[in-house]
Formats: sequence, C-alpha cells, structure tokens
Amino acid sequence: MTRTATASVCIVTYNSESDIERCLQAVLRQSHPIERVIVIDNASSDRTCEVVRRFDSPVQLIANRENNGFAGGQNQAIGQTDSDYVLVLNPDVELHPDYLTIIIDHMERHPRIGSATGQLVLASDPGIIDSTGIEMGNSRKAWDRGAGEAASGWSRSGDVFGVSGAASVYARRMIEDIKMDGQFYDEAFFAYKEDVDVAWRARQLGWQAYYAAEARATHERGWKYTGRKGRKRIPLFLRKLSYRNRLFMIIKNEPGGWKLLATLPRLLGLELLQLGYVTIFEPGLLKCWVELIRAFPRLLRQRKKLNGQIARIK
Repeated sequence: MTRTATASVCIVTYNSESDIERCLQAVLRQSHPIERVIVIDNASSDRTCEVVRRFDSPVQLIANRENNGFAGGQNQAIGQTDSDYVLVLNPDVELHPDYLTIIIDHMERHPRIGSATGQLVLASDPGIIDSTGIEMGNSRKAWDRGAGEAASGWSRSGDVFGVSGAASVYARRMIEDIKMDGQFYDEAFFAYKEDVDVAWRARQLGWQAYYAAEARATHERGWKYTGRKGRKRIPLFLRKLSYRNRLFMIIKNEPGGWKLLATLPRLLGLELLQLGYVTIFEPGLLKCWVELIRAFPRLLRQRKKLNGQIARIK
C-alpha cells in the first residue's frame, strides 16, 4: 500500500478575528488529510484567540505574549510539526477543498520541487489574480506574478521563481536543506519579503518552485492595487520593513563572481535613484540604513555560508 504524504498547516495571526474562522473552516474541509493545524497568535488585542479556541483537534493555538513577526511566528509553527509537507497560510486566505491534494500529488511525483502554490484570486473579485507565485526582475524587485490580471489568463501550470507566503506549500526535505542558522525564514526580516528570501536561496541551492493552476484559493487584501498614492495608506512601519528587507536579501543572495561584476553597476545605479526618491518623498524610510549598517556583518556571514553551500552542490 502506498503511503500517503503527511501535511500540516501553519498560520500566524495578528488581530485576525474577522478572517480566521473562515480560514480554519476551509482548512478543515481539505480533501488531503491534515495532521496538525498550528495557529501562532502574535499578541492580538482582539478576539482572535477566542475564535481559534472554539476549534478542536487538529487545530492547536499557541498564544505569544509578544509579536515576533510573520517570520518568527512561522518558524515557531513549523517547528511544532514533523509532516512531509507544510502549508504556510495567511489567515485571510480561503482554500478550495482540493488545494493541498492537487499540490502535494504533484510534488510527490517531482521530488526536486520544494515549494508550490496555487492560483490565488482576490476575495473581492474572484475574476482577478492576487498571485500565481513570485517573480523577480533584474532590479531585484519582486512582485506577485499575474497580480491584477484576469484569472482566465492564468490556467497553465509551470515553474515559477518562488511562492508567496500567503498560501505556500513547502516540502520538509527542502525546509531542512535550506535552513540557515537554524531558521527557515530569516527572523531578522520580521515580516515582508521573507518569502522572497527563501525562494531565492532555495533556487540557488537547486530547488524548484511550482504554480499549480488547478489549486484555487481566495485572498483578502487591505491595500493592494491602490497605486502610488495608495502606498501612503500602508503604515510607515510596514513600508520600512519592505524597503529594508529588499536590501537585506540582495546582500545575502545576489550571486558573486563575474555575475556580480556584471550586475553591480546597474544595481547601484537603481539604488541611488531609489535613495533619491526616498529622501524626497519618504524620508521616514531613511532610518532603515542605520539598521542595514548594523546588520551588515551578519548578512555577509550568511552570504558566505550560502556561497559555500552552492559551491558544494556544483
């Protein structure tokens, strides 16, 4: 008899009272068996924990006294599991019943696929794509592939650069292989772009990411697709994390050697333009450079470690 691959679901909540019940109900309707559903609450001030406590096994709540971010919370949740696959899920996502079955069946047939995602559409307009994975351009800016486009144009499955942390399935074999300093997600990121950092590192270490178009889910968004003016709606704290973490991941992951010599002038030019924009229009982000300077020795050490791992597999 063929063994069924085991799966767990990891959710980090923060004032998620309005979403978490629908999210958990959809998780419990999955056609693929689920060993554990770990909910890490990052010190919510609303009734999130009370809602989660209404659910019986396999749902388990761990209520943190302090907010340790998405990265730290997910590492904490993943550490509570030992299943073959882990679904990292946002509390504002609702999965279709076969989401895990479709993705895990494909990953089982292709062992070098270490991460996968389905077709995420906007809850407010299911005909519009929220994400079909992560793409990254030459400027090292990452974006949700297909975001804002018609869902009908994204019916073909295939390889992607990486998967969004909103509803991503990771194979345990990859999680253990790419951990750095004992962490899957880099907890220094706190939140934002930690999924891009993981995707970039995994790809350099030989792992593939996959988009399964038949696996469907809906995703709520608070301030996406609002244009440049709408960016001001995003709290300064979150904008700072996004800006800082992009620099973190470039220092850690940008390939060295002749590739770095080829890309460095363009990257430096783009960063100078970005710095000019920030200085004029978003001066509150400039404090990130103090954090970057303090983190620089750690980032260089991680970069050296990653390059050593890459060298060993070539």
